[in-house]
Amino acid sequence: MKNKWIISAIVLGLSFFIAIYFAKPIGVSTQFSVLSGKAHQIVHDIVSDEPLIVENDGYHSINAYYDKSDGKIAKNIMNLNNYGILFFISIFIGAFLGKILLKRNTSESYKRKLNKKRVLISFISGALLLYGARFAGGCTSGHMMSGMMQSSVSGFVFAFFVFLIAIPVAIGGEGK
Repeated sequence: MKNKWIISAIVLGLSFFIAIYFAKPIGVSTQFSVLSGKAHQIVHDIVSDEPLIVENDGYHSINAYYDKSDGKIAKNIMNLNNYGILFFISIFIGAFLGKILLKRNTSESYKRKLNKKRVLISFISGALLLYGARFAGGCTSGHMMSGMMQSSVSGFVFAFFVFLIAIPVAIGGEGK
């Protein structure tokens, strides 16, 4: 088939629709906060379900970041059995299964282009992208994919700048 990307786009669109219809918009960056909070909780007791100064029915934290959104992050730190963690783990399982089931091998020409400098630059660039998206209150999938499906202005702005920067970088890196 000449346009295999169309099938992929339809599957991706349906996946997002199903996720939003049955659970919530797709996004994963908060789970990094939850997992780091769980590690923080193990070392230092930072989350509690007992009220601090004011009445609070749910979980709260002495750390303001974990306590925001009415203690949702604090609650997830204490109860890792939730949709977000399942989605986070599924990313790795899906990638592994895709590699095994599709039996795709990295081409030799791509392997020759791969070097330590390029890997380091790609890693740092990706980390900056994720940091910026998280700093803006979401993640790459949350801002661009889910955000645009919800007609969020931040989703369109984020997508515009991702493509504005990514296309010239990808074109410039092709011949190297």
